[in-house]
Amino acid sequence: MHRSWRFVFILAWLFSLHVPLLRAGQAARQNPAVVFEAAQKALIRQDYAAAEKGFKEVLKLDPRSAAAYSNLGVIHLRLHQYDAAVQAFENAKRLDPLALGYDLNLGLTCYAQEDFPKAIPEFQKVLAAYPDHLQARYLLGMSYFLIDEYQHAVDTLVPLYDQEKEDLDYLNVLGICYGKLKRSADSDRVFGQMIRVGGDSAHFHILLGKAYLDLYESDNARRELEKAVAMAPNVPFVHYNLGVLYQRNGLLDEAAKEFEAEIRLTPDQPWSYENLGTIYIDKGDADQALPCFEKALQLNPKLPHSLAGMGKVYLRKNDPAVAVTYLQKALELQPDSANFHYQLGQAYLKGGHRDDAREQMAMAQKLQADERQKQSDRLEGRSPPPQAPAPRP
Repeated sequence: MHRSWRFVFILAWLFSLHVPLLRAGQAARQNPAVVFEAAQKALIRQDYAAAEKGFKEVLKLDPRSAAAYSNLGVIHLRLHQYDAAVQAFENAKRLDPLALGYDLNLGLTCYAQEDFPKAIPEFQKVLAAYPDHLQARYLLGMSYFLIDEYQHAVDTLVPLYDQEKEDLDYLNVLGICYGKLKRSADSDRVFGQMIRVGGDSAHFHILLGKAYLDLYESDNARRELEKAVAMAPNVPFVHYNLGVLYQRNGLLDEAAKEFEAEIRLTPDQPWSYENLGTIYIDKGDADQALPCFEKALQLNPKLPHSLAGMGKVYLRKNDPAVAVTYLQKALELQPDSANFHYQLGQAYLKGGHRDDAREQMAMAQKLQADERQKQSDRLEGRSPPPQAPAPRP
């Protein structure tokens, strides 16, 4: 009995020694600055789970910490959780509306989502306050290019020429913009600089071939892209671009082989599946086309050309009701497509809805002139949205 009481006394004494330590550790955990510092270290070492947990703990202790929201946004951005990133950056901006870093991060998030129209005003806000901000200017110019606003892209990118004249991606985009604007002398000058910088590298031939492809200079594009494939057959998108060229020129078998090669290299990208499906449709093989479009839409449900492709498949399968559903979805995403309106008119006609068919045919005729001006956006042999150059550090 004496021993048992002595044992209890010793335990109590030991516990009394640990209580201050426990309280000190609890106080440290409850100090937002201490928790923030630990989360920041986790973010630096790319331990995103620990960092996210830490910054959320900071927000429990200090719900008005704009910096914690901002760092959560960075974590979500790096993990490609774009909606969560936007929400976090918007919360940070709400708490600290004068800090322009949140505008830049919102722009980066929209850019990463390929939502370039939304990225543009965010980069504009940064440039309005800091006209010499290189990253914001570069990405603003690229965003304009990626929505075909070539004059705005030139106006934005030209001031960077002295700093970026050794950058192949920059020269490629600027040269294409000049070409689209029919400024041949400027385009030749920029591509000349690109040749001097690029030498005989595979990357150079890919970029130059893609530039010629975008400018519909088929012979030059074929020369450069075939050379690129020979030099670097395992580089992503090189087979894709050559496939687009072959498809555009009616070489459907050759194009299909290139898209199949690209799928082996980049199976998580929808574009080759989409164009391969188009080739099967052009050959009259709806059964082969169907899984291609389905795979493309599995990877990205908001591809108007794949949705329209599904509409064509079901037209071929004599199921106009399903075709109408897909074509309506395609038009929701791209309402100015004469081709989509025409196909929807065909589906309505086959389903016996003559008034709806006439309305769609009339709309197709109205848009047809504009459609010819946008040949690069058409389903047959179209190029993908240009690959967005990576955000600048």
